Amino acid sequence: MRKPFLILLPLLMLGLAACDQPAPPPEPIRPVRVTTVSPQAYEGRSTYTGEVRARYETNLAFRIGGKIVSRYVEIGSEVKKGALLARLDPEDTRLAIENARAQLNAAQADHNQAQTDLARYRKLFETKVISQAEIDRRTTVADSAQARLESARSQLRVMQNQQGYTELQADADGVITSISVEAGQVVAAGQTVMRLARPEEKEVVFSVAENRLDELRQASSIRLALWSQPEQSYAGVVREIAPGADPVTRTYAVKVTVQSPPPTMRLGMTSSVTILRRGDERMVALPLSALYQEQVAGQAGGQPSQIRPAVWIYDAATETVNLRPVQVSAYVEKYVLINDGLKHGEKVVTAGVHKLIPNQKVRLLPETAEAKL
Repeated sequence: MRKPFLILLPLLMLGLAACDQPAPPPEPIRPVRVTTVSPQAYEGRSTYTGEVRARYETNLAFRIGGKIVSRYVEIGSEVKKGALLARLDPEDTRLAIENARAQLNAAQADHNQAQTDLARYRKLFETKVISQAEIDRRTTVADSAQARLESARSQLRVMQNQQGYTELQADADGVITSISVEAGQVVAAGQTVMRLARPEEKEVVFSVAENRLDELRQASSIRLALWSQPEQSYAGVVREIAPGADPVTRTYAVKVTVQSPPPTMRLGMTSSVTILRRGDERMVALPLSALYQEQVAGQAGGQPSQIRPAVWIYDAATETVNLRPVQVSAYVEKYVLINDGLKHGEKVVTAGVHKLIPNQKVRLLPETAEAKL
């Protein structure tokens, strides 16, 4: 009779020891940071990087061929209209002028002789010594001499003009942006030797992918900011969108005219281009840290489970949080745009969402700043 009691005695002692242990402390209330839902009119934005260029750039070239004997400017030189940029060897044009002047003198002499002969033959015709046919022949000779004289005069003027073409001058105020020749080089007529940019009107050139072209057409405004002065922005207007894509990058070149460019905006500077698009739809912008991926069990029939976006909603009455699925419209920089699932004035947890459970009591920390669309 004593053996069963000996067996039960250790169990009774363990039970009494368990009763003496204190109850586990309650789980501490987790602090969370929230933001208040406030739908706003959506203003999408896209940012690109472009280069400041002059709207008007002219390729300069000599109108005749020859050997360059002097170059008077460098890349970056600011020039005024009429400034001398480069000069060709003038020896060939000088000889051509002398030849044209000699041709003119010969044509003048032939013209004078033809006029003298014509006057003498007209007197003979009056005395009936020669026939009308002879007068007609002499008149034709005089007319031919007159035409050759006019041709020689024109040729001399052409040669004199070409002598002026040995000097390359700026046709407008501007900046030399490129030079492709050096002194001693022989160039052909029309070969580009320099490029002149006229800085009175500036534009920013950048590339856009084909699936983003509609953003430009729907832009409500365009803002430009230099990398050297990011705190200041300037208004821009799309002037041109390339009709065809670049064969290598498959992007389209876009030119945006800068309205009222500052004096500090120089050619070749890097500028950021921000395309703003304001829509009628109202959305809620939340930090990316507020988004939670909720796993939803699959339906009957062996369908796999799915993951859908959700956020934790704070209930002020019970001081608890619960999940709510939302519809994500887009991701913009460090924010997520929600277009369905939230109401104005609700509080959404923005930090620590992966450590929460449904109906968990929480303690609020100061709210995060509201995101601006």
